Amino acid sequence: MTHNCLKAYRSSGGGEAKSERTLAIIKPDGLFGNHTDAVKKIILESGFRILKEKIVQLDQESAASFYAEHSARSFFHSLVQYMTSGPVLVMVLEKDDAVSSWRTLIGPTDASKAKITHPQSIRAMCGTDAEKNCVHGSDSPQSAQREISFFFDSMPSGVQAIEHDEL
Repeated sequence: MTHNCLKAYRSSGGGEAKSERTLAIIKPDGLFGNHTDAVKKIILESGFRILKEKIVQLDQESAASFYAEHSARSFFHSLVQYMTSGPVLVMVLEKDDAVSSWRTLIGPTDASKAKITHPQSIRAMCGTDAEKNCVHGSDSPQSAQREISFFFDSMPSGVQAIEHDEL
């Protein structure tokens, strides 16, 4: 009986965690390296729900638009090149505190460092360095909303959905 009251308290916004959504991307190296099934298994085993998913191919303009916040950084051009080098799997994940939970699960941006400091992380498992780090995760609830909208609400013309229901 007490347990039900606690559940009601948590779901009513009584200061506890609340369900939110985040964007997850398995980048070209993750798809090429056949890490998709392993990453999705970790996602589901970690209590996330995959609400939507699709494989897309970004062009230069759409990748530059998606990563516009990094446009002044030295790595921007190579990031755009990398993100257009093959298809990516974009997913909307949902869970209590999804943004921070997903960021924790994927580990540090630099996969070579993640292998040392966070060996159980997704980036340690399938990434190689700071650029080819296998996965993307929104860095805030505001970014998550913008990024989900980018791929699922008003997909730019330079983002081509790829059918993935082949035999």
